[in-house]
Amino acid sequence: MAHIHTNTSEHDLAVTAYIVRTDLGVPKALLHMHRKIGKLLPVGGHVELSENPWQALIREIKEESGYKIEQLEILQPQSRVKSLTDAVLHPYPISLNTHTITNEHFHTVVEYAFVANSEPNLDIKEGESTDQRWLTIDEIMALSNDNIVNNVKEVYEFIFNEGLTNWDHVDTSDYSSSIQNKLH
Repeated sequence: MAHIHTNTSEHDLAVTAYIVRTDLGVPKALLHMHRKIGKLLPVGGHVELSENPWQALIREIKEESGYKIEQLEILQPQSRVKSLTDAVLHPYPISLNTHTITNEHFHTVVEYAFVANSEPNLDIKEGESTDQRWLTIDEIMALSNDNIVNNVKEVYEFIFNEGLTNWDHVDTSDYSSSIQNKLH
């Protein structure tokens, strides 16, 4: 989807999925070559007007990686709110940040960390990047700034060093069923 906000100093809401496979002997992270930016990024994109961030994330994961959300576990901090009365609880992001797209346009991005233990079940949607790479943390950290954005390296470094071992691996259905069913 194109940018929703096009006036000076406006922000678009976006989501990102950092996916790590743990069934490959050594954990490896998914990156793809972004067709417009020309750098390796995790999958993700804009939240459309009819979506909440979780719904956008499910769509982007499916389109850009071929994973069904049911194939993934989401990393969640051990100490967290686990239910709310009269509200649908969304998962905690690994990061929530705003960054500059142009001097006058910004993205506020809700970033989530996932664990996969298999190949994706679906094909990548036509028109999305087919240059998918599974890289170790050492391979990611060795990439030059010409190939990757520094904050992507930093988030993956946190996931590998902290998230995989110290955060809970939670079934995505814990969120998908309540968010999809109660917010439509």
